[in-house]
Amino acid sequence: MVDLKNEPQSAIDAHGIIGDMRSAALVNDRGSIDFFCWPEFDSPSIFCALLDTPDAGTFQLTPDLPNARREQIYLPDTNVLQTRWLSDDAVVEITDLLAISDEVDDLPLLIRRVRMVSGQAPIHLRCAVRHDYARASTHAAIDQGTVCFSAAGQPGLRLSSSHPLTLDDNAAVASFTLYQGEGAEFVLGGQDDERVDSSCTDLALAHTLTFWRGWIAQSNYRGRWREMVNRSALALKLLTSRKHGAIIAAATFGLPETPGGERNWDYRYTWVRDASFTVYAFMRLGFVDEANAYMRWLRGRVSDGCGQSRKIKILYGIDGRQQLPETHLDHLCGHGGATPVRIGNAAVEQIQLDIYGELMDAVYLVNKYGEAISHEGWKHTVEVVDQVCEIWNRKDVGIWEMRGEQHHFLHSRLMCWVALDRAIRLASKRSLPAPFARWDQTRQAIYADIWSQFWNEERGHFVQHIGSTALDGSMLLMPLVRFVAATDPRWLSTLEAIQDSLVRDGMVYRYRNDDNPIDGLQGTEGAFTACSFWYVECLARAGQVEKAHLEFEQLLRYANPLGLYAEEFDNQARHLGNTPQALSHLALISAACFLDRKLSGEKTTWQP
Repeated sequence: MVDLKNEPQSAIDAHGIIGDMRSAALVNDRGSIDFFCWPEFDSPSIFCALLDTPDAGTFQLTPDLPNARREQIYLPDTNVLQTRWLSDDAVVEITDLLAISDEVDDLPLLIRRVRMVSGQAPIHLRCAVRHDYARASTHAAIDQGTVCFSAAGQPGLRLSSSHPLTLDDNAAVASFTLYQGEGAEFVLGGQDDERVDSSCTDLALAHTLTFWRGWIAQSNYRGRWREMVNRSALALKLLTSRKHGAIIAAATFGLPETPGGERNWDYRYTWVRDASFTVYAFMRLGFVDEANAYMRWLRGRVSDGCGQSRKIKILYGIDGRQQLPETHLDHLCGHGGATPVRIGNAAVEQIQLDIYGELMDAVYLVNKYGEAISHEGWKHTVEVVDQVCEIWNRKDVGIWEMRGEQHHFLHSRLMCWVALDRAIRLASKRSLPAPFARWDQTRQAIYADIWSQFWNEERGHFVQHIGSTALDGSMLLMPLVRFVAATDPRWLSTLEAIQDSLVRDGMVYRYRNDDNPIDGLQGTEGAFTACSFWYVECLARAGQVEKAHLEFEQLLRYANPLGLYAEEFDNQARHLGNTPQALSHLALISAACFLDRKLSGEKTTWQP
């Protein structure tokens, strides 16, 4: 008998994701939705068993087939997920989706459909909505055959079912048997949403399939590993706000970078850095609309709407809000006991100088392949670049958001150089007015500073920050942003040092925290997925194509069965950190595009 109330936590990589570009839910390979924030990506959760127990909220739907093989697949070219059970006596499949609506302001609509493909089996359902990260007291009540979930000050939800529902401990429950060819439907949505009707799921499924397949069909990628590239693109699209154009860093919060440790962050927000990198990935595949939408969202952050420029934050809420206070959910036991479980992110107040480079690179790319920059947009751009001229040589916490001391980080210098370089290129190509002499003088000063301050002659490689001899995975971006030639002897010696110090079986660490806890946190983290794909691209650009090909194939095997990646890997390539991570998937796309051209013998001229 299935014991739904005591279902154990699932591994991070034992999940698929479904979404409607407003919110997203994780479905584990047991058929349980154990993470879902509603109605927005960064709203309080209604299901949070992934970070605690089923008492924190879960939607369980499973056949009683204890010895069955379980597998998950996406319906081809979509974000519609299917979980399957194969036993000697029965084959069962559950199809999960967040329906794509015609109206951008429609509330998320969760649809779950179970079908008995072969044989017969008992089916068990338990839907336990727990509002406000399981902090609120949720009340369930039967209303005309549906179950309504309510809590003080929280949005109400309704569950519609094709089979009778009863109540148990303020959860909706049902048990029934399905025979071959039979099915059941369940719909969860807003309490007053007329679309919450279990008899009308066929049209919603068909419309959602058409949307995802129509979108991915616009991709111009025809190279090797097309299925993995498309899955990464679909994941990035799922993490993009349909209403605002913002792109979130990951769908989750609180999943640990160190098993049982304190490195647990909330990534349900938009980082200027990550989103700007995502623009590059979208552009590589021909998705210009998403890049244009993000830049329109970003212009709202740079300007206050009255022509006045603002100080750029490193991250924002999806709707552009700047207040993201970091708090602990001490009532949750965490994934695998990793605490504290944090919501909000204190990094919003950090100084990270590299964001100007990622921002300007995105502005340059969108202007080249998408919408041309406006007069007001260029005025604000000039103000931003002038600011970089004033602050480029200051200390900051760096790309990895260290919570220790500030330093003069190489990556921050590098991206300040990128900001000046792309601004000068853009102004030249568009004949835009700019203080060229000042900008070029500053660009040259940063270039000289990097070569004089961050090159360690004794070690024969670049260093992480002034006063250090350590290496950093962000150095892998140096040839990718065209600061240094990929075959420059000094870069090649740095790449070799990175291989010796930070690479383990193709998995690349951001930095080593063993002897000197530079990030201000206890313990060490896993290997960083994005750095691992950057490493592949660096190898390919350096002419080590055969090695890059092998490393890339290995990394592809480290995806979860659905082709998704979290933020990091542990020593056995199991997933760590929040998932799916946009930075991981955009780095995969970039590496695949370049490596495919190299293997095909095509000309691989660099384009910023």
